[in-house]
Amino acid sequence: MAETDEIQVNDSIEEKNGEQSIEEAFSKLDSLAQRLEDRETSLEESFLLYKQGMELLKYCSQKLDTVEKKMLQMNEDGTFSEFSR
Repeated sequence: MAETDEIQVNDSIEEKNGEQSIEEAFSKLDSLAQRLEDRETSLEESFLLYKQGMELLKYCSQKLDTVEKKMLQMNEDGTFSEFSR
């Protein structure tokens, strides 16, 4: 694995711990998927990318759950209540 690739993988893992938008997380997931599909990616790097992808996926899932719980719907009388399925 090239040193620059290793640094990018490690930096991305550290960035994940900070607050990021769901759009940024999905963009990173897309980038990770492309790198995993690259035949030049070593097995060791693939494992790191997979782990990072799973962590990002968990983050996205938690963010979506939070948004879903906060969603409100407007009632006929103009008041708001929690969104129900």
